Amino acid sequence: MRNLKLTLAYDGSGFHGWQIQPGRPTIQGTLAEVIAGLTGEQVLPQGSGRTDAGVHALAQIATFQTASRIPVENFKVVLNDRLPPTIRVLAVQEMPGGFHARHSAIGKSYQYRIYRADPVPPFLHRLVTHYPYPLNEEAMKQAATLVQGEHDFTSFAAVDPDRTQRMQAADVDDAPKYVGNTRTIYSSHFERRGDELVYEVSGNGFLHHMVRNLVGAFLLVGKGTLSPQDIPRILAERNRSVAGPTAPPEGLYLVSVQYPE
Repeated sequence: MRNLKLTLAYDGSGFHGWQIQPGRPTIQGTLAEVIAGLTGEQVLPQGSGRTDAGVHALAQIATFQTASRIPVENFKVVLNDRLPPTIRVLAVQEMPGGFHARHSAIGKSYQYRIYRADPVPPFLHRLVTHYPYPLNEEAMKQAATLVQGEHDFTSFAAVDPDRTQRMQAADVDDAPKYVGNTRTIYSSHFERRGDELVYEVSGNGFLHHMVRNLVGAFLLVGKGTLSPQDIPRILAERNRSVAGPTAPPEGLYLVSVQYPE
């Protein structure tokens, strides 16, 4: 059996997230159907992590095992020929048997795009979060730096009491080596790029909805509802209800996944 690694980019706006769901279009399900049509094998590609409905990826990683002897370059060509144009295979690599898209990952990077002008261009409306109202962007930049380092991010995690049990039963969430809700954020910052305010964050792992919940809190800082100094307090409270709303999915992108050299 060969262990193949796929690097994928996708527009998630037409899908109900990564994880396969009966009767609904998903990235994982669509990819599994196309691979089955190509190799005749029933495989379930494992992603580096699940992305939610409407969330995009610039370089999602997936792995699956196959007995097919099709060369990797041919795999890439045929998969792209059969996949919908909103999912593209950027690369196919043969990896050692122990490599796993999720378990082998040591870090991830995300981006969140906020379109500040009005109106939003029609070809961007599914790819950005539109917020043309006044924001104190300098306060948001200050707040973003305050989540860097190792913290318990319970206040910024989706309320999910069945998470531990689900992780044990299925291969659908963060790598199990990250116990509890403690994560290390290496970099967290906002940057103005023309009409967009872009948030970029990288770390050793992320909880369900964590990036969107962080952005939701930073937007409250921008509105003046919170101050930057409230962010350490919210972290310390370890209470989801104090951190504000979850930002919409359409502005979020999985940018890259890091693995050991």
